[in-house]
Amino acid sequence: MGLSLVQHLGNINENDCKMTARIKDVALAAGVSVATVSRVLSNGPVSEELRRKVLAAVEATGYLPNLSARRLRSRHSHTIGLIVSDIRNPFFTAVSRAVEDAAYEVGMRVILCNTDENPDKEALYLRLMQEERVTGVILAPTGATAQQLDPVALGFPVVLIDRAALPGQADAVVLDNADAASMLVEHLLQQGYRRIGGLFGKTSTTGAERCAGMEAALRKHDLPGDARFILPTPEAAELALLSWLAEENRPDALLASNGLILLGMLRAARRAGIRIPEDIAIAGFDNDNWTELAGPGLTVIEQPVYDIGRTAMRMLLERLDDTGRSARKVVLSGRLVVRGSTASR
Repeated sequence: MGLSLVQHLGNINENDCKMTARIKDVALAAGVSVATVSRVLSNGPVSEELRRKVLAAVEATGYLPNLSARRLRSRHSHTIGLIVSDIRNPFFTAVSRAVEDAAYEVGMRVILCNTDENPDKEALYLRLMQEERVTGVILAPTGATAQQLDPVALGFPVVLIDRAALPGQADAVVLDNADAASMLVEHLLQQGYRRIGGLFGKTSTTGAERCAGMEAALRKHDLPGDARFILPTPEAAELALLSWLAEENRPDALLASNGLILLGMLRAARRAGIRIPEDIAIAGFDNDNWTELAGPGLTVIEQPVYDIGRTAMRMLLERLDDTGRSARKVVLSGRLVVRGSTASR
């Protein structure tokens, strides 16, 4: 396999490209010392006349500053780390776009990393962020990482998205997961469904919170619930539901705790010849584009994905301005989008 982009960039330096102008060439062209060129490039104290002369020499020589070396001399790189659990999930794609838009507006760059819900990869990328001297990180952590996260030890501020850590541990912006799951259950009950179950992701706090919301809503009506925890992937959901559908007392309605699980459930129903909603109702989270086109259209909770990304970026900037304030948790609401997959019995 070839080198990753990060590895490739890490192997490049000024000496790798013999035709690239060096800082000495700029100094020679401007008739100044290398130290003076360095002061100009780092916005140090020099006269305006000298600054104009050096910048003209930079343009004439085509010199590109060594960003890695500059990071070593400065506290921050004006770069944001964005670490998500699965970039294939349209939820994280949309959140990433929002973070990038907000970062661009304030002159910051974004390094995007994908962890596949793997705590080891999370640790690897957090170390990378330390090496890159990032200004801060926006992170969607697994439950394991969330439990031991320490922004102070990392050396940069952290804002969590989609998943929360321990109270007071780090800033976070999340959906009101319990309320959103409760909305789905109440809708299904109004439609006449009584045996309600769900498939929930087992690697993060999100699945647990949505499961708790489902169970609490069912308890209010003295109804049992059946919750099963799986890896939050279409493949795991498809296998789990195929097995579940073969059981004698299967539910008449099912919840999926994210869009990828919802996709896997739909595949399983199709493979098993199960009609939606005649044989089983299906509802879930994430109003992805395909959900309105699948079968009779899928009932979902629409998350304010763009707001989540922009809010996370704003919280990160606020944390940089006030490093000593207490950690905050912003909780946003979802919207129920009703479609044919939960039609009345």
